[in-house]
Amino acid sequence: MYDVPVILQLIRELAVYEREPNAVEATEAMLHAALFGAEPAARCHVALVGGAVVGFALWFPTFSTWTGRGGLWLEDLFVRPAARGSGLGRELLIEL
Repeated sequence: MYDVPVILQLIRELAVYEREPNAVEATEAMLHAALFGAEPAARCHVALVGGAVVGFALWFPTFSTWTGRGGLWLEDLFVRPAARGSGLGRELLIEL
């Protein structure tokens, strides 16, 4: 399990990338509850290079009443610029 501060930092980097640096309202406490609480609302996979977290995919389960099947909603996928082009984003998607 990776520290919530690293995940929150990646979320902030994504917001800067999307030109919305002040849009992030999430706190470490909120993310901890959402990801690791008694009833997690979301899940997060991280990409590592040399033991350092360089990307993430944050998702949550969905359910279709029409098909009667579960699925997932990919909320965010982000890889730090220095690690882009290495296939990590694709690997995160394959993992999901």
